[in-house]
Amino acid sequence: MNFKIGYRTLKTAVGAAIAIGIAQMLHLDFYASAAILTILCISVTRRKSLVVSWQRFAACLIGMAYSVIIFELIGYQPWSLGILLLLFIPTAVMLRVQEGIVTSSVIVLHLYTLQQVSVAIIINEVLLIIIGIGVALVMNLYMPSSEKVLRVYLRDIEDHFKKILHEMAEYLRHGESEWDGKEIPETIELLKVGKNEALRNVHNHIMRYEDQYYHYFKMREKQFEIVERLMPFVSSLEKSLPQSIELADFLDELSKSLSPANHVVYFLERLDKMEAEFKEMDLPQSREEFEIRSSLLYIMHELRQYLHIKDRLWNHVDKRSI
Repeated sequence: MNFKIGYRTLKTAVGAAIAIGIAQMLHLDFYASAAILTILCISVTRRKSLVVSWQRFAACLIGMAYSVIIFELIGYQPWSLGILLLLFIPTAVMLRVQEGIVTSSVIVLHLYTLQQVSVAIIINEVLLIIIGIGVALVMNLYMPSSEKVLRVYLRDIEDHFKKILHEMAEYLRHGESEWDGKEIPETIELLKVGKNEALRNVHNHIMRYEDQYYHYFKMREKQFEIVERLMPFVSSLEKSLPQSIELADFLDELSKSLSPANHVVYFLERLDKMEAEFKEMDLPQSREEFEIRSSLLYIMHELRQYLHIKDRLWNHVDKRSI
């Protein structure tokens, strides 16, 4: 088992130390709670950090308000704490600040422990909240760039697509292949992980709501659905025709030019030309030839959809950083 200190662990440790140091320097009561609040508020993305921090701050204020009312009216008893939570938790959920329930419980228990409420105590608790959440927000400003990781996923996915298209071409030429197909499940996993990483990258930018890498993985995911549909048709063609060789050459050329760059128009024109040539050929001489040519036409139809997906989902995206 590898021992590893990640960036989030490092931020949590440094942030907790800073928060408790500030609270202790200000001679606040329960100064250790500032560290607890910071630990609770460290998030995986900048955008989530802002949202969660606001929820925790609002929940703490609501929790203090309930504490003042219930503890002062009913008393500092275990059952009064139970009543407080019965009222506070549904309120937090209703106001959509449920992320702050645990955080605010720390503040509520401080008031219960002190068995009294005063202006000085309220100020002390508010300062703890500000320090704990504020330090966490500052620490969350640093998020490691996902650019290098996303580029690796992009390259791996393209390599897998190239291999799959090439093997499909080989099958069309020879009617058989020794390919084990391991790139199929690997591509599914790469697309899933890459898309999740791209989505996290979006959430690490406060004002960005789209990401070119996310669009790229989404586009390849849709294209891969077509590739999966084609596999049974390609593998069923045990005999090669001249048209099969031509389509195999097309797939090989498509695999070699596979990249984020736009080659859609060129390949659509190639498909138009092949379809026109197919229509000018003599009619099939046997049922087997008819079935093979029908399958080839279907494959060409699906490849046209494959290219249109790129044109529809990718060509409008700003690709300067890819």
